[in-house]
Amino acid sequence: MDRTIAITGGGAGIGRATALHFHALGWRVAALDKDADALAELAALLPKDRCLPLRCDVGQEAPVTRAFDRIGEWLDGDPLTALVNNAGIADPCCGPLEDLELAEWQRWIDASLTAAFLCTRAALPLLRRADGASVTNISSTRALMSEPDTFAYAAAKGGLDALTHAMAVSLGPEVRVNAVLPGWIETGPWQKQGERTDPDHSKAARAQHPAGRVGTPEDVADAIEWLVGAGFVTGQRIVVDGGMTVKMIYAA
Repeated sequence: MDRTIAITGGGAGIGRATALHFHALGWRVAALDKDADALAELAALLPKDRCLPLRCDVGQEAPVTRAFDRIGEWLDGDPLTALVNNAGIADPCCGPLEDLELAEWQRWIDASLTAAFLCTRAALPLLRRADGASVTNISSTRALMSEPDTFAYAAAKGGLDALTHAMAVSLGPEVRVNAVLPGWIETGPWQKQGERTDPDHSKAARAQHPAGRVGTPEDVADAIEWLVGAGFVTGQRIVVDGGMTVKMIYAA
């Protein structure tokens, strides 16, 4: 039986790399994204019978329900083996707290935390068909440490970490739930055409990482693959940051 993975925010960045990574392993891929152009580019790279691109705002209940109904039709009775809740707003900065409007705060929360709740809830009937199903939530090292003016982003990712262990306790043993906390991941080469960049990171940027380099989306995809197959691991947070958050950096 084919294994199938659903990935939110699958059109670009970490989501796109994860979709291509699992396709290369022989999986079918359902990719959800708000960006129709990014989805079309991803779909063009994969065989039509192995990829289901779905335009969806995963922070909204009705579109999520429709998307997972469509995934269920596509699976035709087969299970959904894995779900990756990757969607979110990439830019963490929201400005001074006194200027942050509630609607803007909610936008960050919905894009990541609410989306993970909605998508996992909708996916559960499909995941429970599988033997050894898993959910991987893509959090951030900003759930552990902060830069100025990142209140909403940090709260969304911190909430996602808490949601991860709450889900792991409640959904096991049928479904395991873990989180990956990426650090500095360079997604420029993994954007859609017209937004793609190929940055040249400075020696100082690389030196912040004990691993000697900035991370790539493939690094995160590797961690997701490991968690999907790690049958005795649930409720855990895996930091993928090249060691940056464990290195002490002193002001000059």
